[in-house]
Amino acid sequence: MKIIKNHLTSEKIKELSKIKKEPKWMTDFRLQAYESFERINQPKFGPKLELDFDLFTYYKKISNQVENNWDKVDTKIHETFDQIGLIDAEKKYLNGVGAQFESEVVYHNMIEELIQKNVIFCDTDTALKKYPDLFQKYFNQLVSYDENKYTALNSAVWSGGTFIYVPPNTTIDRPLQSYFRINTKNMGQFERTIIVVDENSHLHYMEGCTAPTYTSDALHAAVVEIYVGKNASCRYTTIQNWSTDIYNLVTKRAIIEENGLMEWVDGNVGSKVNMKYPSCILNGPYAKGNCISIAVASENQIQDTGAKMIHLAPHTESSIISKSIANKGGNATYRGTVHIGKKANYAKSTIKCDTIILDDLSKSDTIPYNIVDNKTASLEHEATVSKISEEKLFYLMSRGLSEEKAKELIIMGFMDEFREELPMEYAVELNHLLKSYF
Repeated sequence: MKIIKNHLTSEKIKELSKIKKEPKWMTDFRLQAYESFERINQPKFGPKLELDFDLFTYYKKISNQVENNWDKVDTKIHETFDQIGLIDAEKKYLNGVGAQFESEVVYHNMIEELIQKNVIFCDTDTALKKYPDLFQKYFNQLVSYDENKYTALNSAVWSGGTFIYVPPNTTIDRPLQSYFRINTKNMGQFERTIIVVDENSHLHYMEGCTAPTYTSDALHAAVVEIYVGKNASCRYTTIQNWSTDIYNLVTKRAIIEENGLMEWVDGNVGSKVNMKYPSCILNGPYAKGNCISIAVASENQIQDTGAKMIHLAPHTESSIISKSIANKGGNATYRGTVHIGKKANYAKSTIKCDTIILDDLSKSDTIPYNIVDNKTASLEHEATVSKISEEKLFYLMSRGLSEEKAKELIIMGFMDEFREELPMEYAVELNHLLKSYF
């Protein structure tokens, strides 16, 4: 087992790169990013972040290699992923699976059909070694290492994550999935994901996240870069169920070319503080970007979530649907940006934010930042904040339901628009998660 922990230094950065046997350019990149991390302050927006970076474990390698057979994976790790249903899900409806435990991917496999279609689906560390030119072409192009403190930290210590390349004119019929598990107290997980969907190709990628609860904080700071080519489409589905001691501070961004489509389906149920704003850069004419999300904030939780849509070309379209629930003193905030640029003639954007607050202790804010620099474009923004309707509650209870069951039914109905976007297995799992929060 190899571990890098506590006070981060340039020497530890070099040690990490040496352990991974990386080329010099990546070592230099990590050191440059580390300098930015040391210099950049905490974000000025959102919840106040007070993290002691000297407490975290920055790298923890459990296994010496990535396995493609679950029977060869360490027994305890195998049991962990079996308990959360990943192994069974792979057999039933997935084309390929990657599983990351702490800092490294421990299992990765895909069906023979994908290999025949020349699809690349591997962990990001492997991509750096096996496909160096392709990797370098897309790495750090959409999300710059010095954008904020956490993109700098990720760039300095990144490990694991998913790399996907779908060649032109290729359709993947069933989803690919990666699962991320933090299993150690004070652990930091910093995966780096790069997805390229080339012209006329189509991909659905799913991501799940869990961790056990400890008495001290852990950190998840990922970076995701997605490239959607002309006439291509990508759907990225996430159900984030981190434990309530984890700071989930991630940057996710996609660029979409002519007539392409990017869909973010983003579920946020866990974590102590969650700051996540999936973004679309609509770069080509008729490009489309959609984000539909839920955020559930319960006791001692802050969900600061939303989306960003940047329109750069004519006839581009974007849609943001945000569903939030605040309960037991939780804070569920929508924070989003839509920017329609000067060249985005006839662009259209719609934003709809709906929130239910379940008690007097909880809080919700809607913080939109909308800029329209083109007179031919249109933007619509709708926001509602409400409590559970007493009339609906009375009606359901008059039909024999208890107050608890009546509330549950109303909340599930409120979430229907989001659940309809999920595969059946994910929708069932989401129902179980939501019921545990109320």
